[in-house]
Amino acid sequence: MPLVRRGPGIVGMAARTAVVAGTATAVSGRVAHKQQQKYAAQDQAAYEQQAPPPAAAPAAPAAPEEPSYMAELEQLAQLRDQGILSPEEFEAKKKQILGL
Repeated sequence: MPLVRRGPGIVGMAARTAVVAGTATAVSGRVAHKQQQKYAAQDQAAYEQQAPPPAAAPAAPAAPEEPSYMAELEQLAQLRDQGILSPEEFEAKKKQILGL
């Protein structure tokens, strides 16, 4: 009795299964994404309805802030100390920052 092949065989069956599984995964991913968007919009709408408008809170006095140029100068000094900048480059940049 000769061996007659019927159907796609193991490789063909595996390929068909992979295509079906891939399609199912893609469809379920799209459905899940749409549901997430829908529920996020509903949650946002519910939050906006429940949340009272923000009351104006009294502003706390801010601590005196160190001028930003001080931080820049400190960084430049560190670069100079590490040897990345020469003393001349440091002085030129310092004058530029201080506006001298």
